Amino acid sequence: MHKLWLVIKREYLTRVRTKGFIFSTVIVPLLTVGVLLLQIFTASRQAGRTLRIVVLDQTGRLADSVTKGLNAKLPNGLPEFQIVRTVEEPSASEQDGLRAQVLNGQVDAFLLLPAGITDGKSSAEFHTENPGQVTISSELNHAISNAVIAQRLHARGVDVSDVSQLVEGVDLKVIKVGTHGETEEKGQTIIIGIVVAMLLYTTLIIYGVATMRAVMEEKTTRVIEILVASTRPFYLLAGKILGVAGVGLTQYAIWVTVGGLITAYGAAMASMAHAGGLPSLHLSWVMLTFTMVFFLAGYLLYASLYAAIGAMVSNDQEAQQLQTPVTLLIVAAVVMFNVVLRDPNSPLAVGLSMIPFFAPILMLLRVALQTPPAWQIALCLVILVLTTSALVFLASRIYRVGILMYGKRPSLAELTKWVKYT
Repeated sequence: MHKLWLVIKREYLTRVRTKGFIFSTVIVPLLTVGVLLLQIFTASRQAGRTLRIVVLDQTGRLADSVTKGLNAKLPNGLPEFQIVRTVEEPSASEQDGLRAQVLNGQVDAFLLLPAGITDGKSSAEFHTENPGQVTISSELNHAISNAVIAQRLHARGVDVSDVSQLVEGVDLKVIKVGTHGETEEKGQTIIIGIVVAMLLYTTLIIYGVATMRAVMEEKTTRVIEILVASTRPFYLLAGKILGVAGVGLTQYAIWVTVGGLITAYGAAMASMAHAGGLPSLHLSWVMLTFTMVFFLAGYLLYASLYAAIGAMVSNDQEAQQLQTPVTLLIVAAVVMFNVVLRDPNSPLAVGLSMIPFFAPILMLLRVALQTPPAWQIALCLVILVLTTSALVFLASRIYRVGILMYGKRPSLAELTKWVKYT
């Protein structure tokens, strides 16, 4: 056990002292937060410009109503739309002339209201050279819809002064029922679930590949020949896996601590600013515990596979080829997110979360969304432990032979012989 501890200590200290660890732990999260803040800042500061629009009204009755409905303002206070002119019952030549004006930049767009729009037989058309502004389409849609509704009501003898007030919808609040009471749901549960699942997905790949690289590095430099002379191969494998796991847990602890402080500060600032419209993101200690547990379970499972790959190959090209199927198993769990998000307790979601290669990510996502029964979590962990034990056993058998083998990649028959060696 003393030698195992020495291997764990060496693997742990070697990695936490590297610049790469510091970069991934500190710089990468800061860059991520910085990019998000930059997007928010630029979105809030983007003034935009007023769009010059010509309205072509083939009905002869909608242009005024649509013009009155286009009263949106830009962040700088200027109107979002400027109706240059309106043309009732336009000719085909006028449309051709407006197309040329759009291309020349004399106007930004022209809005065509066809004759059959009030009967639902035709659709409004917004002709522009830059169709990428979705918010403009929604504003136009709203104004046109109100104008058409008002015209239909007027045709039936109903005079309405403010259609927007008449057709205004009602907000629906979603209240999450939990064992500790009820909370208003604004998407925070799904956000937390996806964030922790994606965090697990990323770290499983990163630290699994790190374990494989650690084995390959010592094998290719022939250092392993000295190490196996002083300790058993199983201790070397276990030490590498546990040492890298310690690095991962250290990184998680740092992220959780910093994230908790930032969340607490943000909640305090939002409370002071009375920002009731913002979702309250709260990661409970139960959720943090499950995150750590499933990270360890998933890491030990995949690290044993990556370590076996590292022992089998002699160069990076072979490693890339063999690690792809293992990485695809992790990717497959992410692909199945929608199944769990739709109904965390459906038979399909429960079944997928019990498959050991998908369980660490999918079960954690289920816990974040709607905590499953305790027996399902316990069964999932038992399956993970049994599967991981079997994989560690097989990986250790491959590792003890593969670390001293060089040259071509072993075939499946040769791997079977390695496992059977006594």
